[in-house]
Amino acid sequence: MKRRTFLKVVGVAAGSAAVVIPSVGAPQASEQKMPRRKLGRTGFEISVIGFSGFALHHKNLDQEACNKIVRDALAGGVNYFDVAPAYGNGSCETRLGEALQGVERKSYYLACKTKMRDKAGAREELERSLKRLKTDYFDVYQMHHLVKPDDVKRALGEGGALETFLEAKKAGQIKAIGFSAHTTKAALEALRGFAFDTVMFPINYVEYFTRDFGREVMALANEKGAAILAIKPMNSGAWPPNTPRTRQWWYRPLENQEDINLAYRWTLSLPGVVSTFSPAWPDLQAKAILAGYALKPCTEADVARLKEMAAGCGSIFKREEDSVAFNRVYHSPYPYYPHECDGGELA
Repeated sequence: MKRRTFLKVVGVAAGSAAVVIPSVGAPQASEQKMPRRKLGRTGFEISVIGFSGFALHHKNLDQEACNKIVRDALAGGVNYFDVAPAYGNGSCETRLGEALQGVERKSYYLACKTKMRDKAGAREELERSLKRLKTDYFDVYQMHHLVKPDDVKRALGEGGALETFLEAKKAGQIKAIGFSAHTTKAALEALRGFAFDTVMFPINYVEYFTRDFGREVMALANEKGAAILAIKPMNSGAWPPNTPRTRQWWYRPLENQEDINLAYRWTLSLPGVVSTFSPAWPDLQAKAILAGYALKPCTEADVARLKEMAAGCGSIFKREEDSVAFNRVYHSPYPYYPHECDGGELA
């Protein structure tokens, strides 16, 4: 769908309080379509803006509202949908599976994940996810939220999850194999240990310009031929102390459309980055789609502006990185707020 038409039909959520409000802005003259890129060696042509199934985990959403959110994304040109059992303890899989009924399966790509590191656990979760999503196969199946190198070693070792992945690929249940990670060491360990097709990793201007976070992972992914799926492009840092939280979320997302456009422009300009994902709010998904329509080359002035925006912003991944560096027991970095890897409920 073209941008003008999308603006006429889309409904977006107002923060976390409402399901649908009028359009995000007045129709514009642009007739630009959603750009698509090749997902590495898979050959899949996917939209530069993906859909995170965790957006369907708001407790005020019923199935009808979820159907509309998904159909609006499709209407906006999104053809890559990503979800996981950890999102709402399976509720997001169920909701997404129902919302995609009636849509030609070959018209979109469906990605799912498992946090199970053993063969049997991964098999059980794979079969359950296929059933919830009402599909016979996943285009991409991923090891979810790798944190420590030991996670990777267990998953890739004898009796590990990778054995299920390979068997499922041979049986036609999955087409490509990927992983998601929040720490540099886990991502590098995974990329060195197996020829993954995709890597889902935080590629964000705050983390990159303040801590150089993401640079090593992108470099090795490009060397290994793994396509990069960028998460957290809309992150504007940890919530500053004594700052009212406009959203009950573990990090502060960008809200202004121009800033969002700029952040996505930069992320999608980096070598190997194919697609990006918004935070778990339908209104931010709609803004991400508009950023996809507005995509253009990133300039030196854009980079300078992002460096200014990043200055003084707190990291949201340093705690997880430290848990690896100092061999600490991993805990959710922000236990009092919803986190997509922990299945926390969204208001």
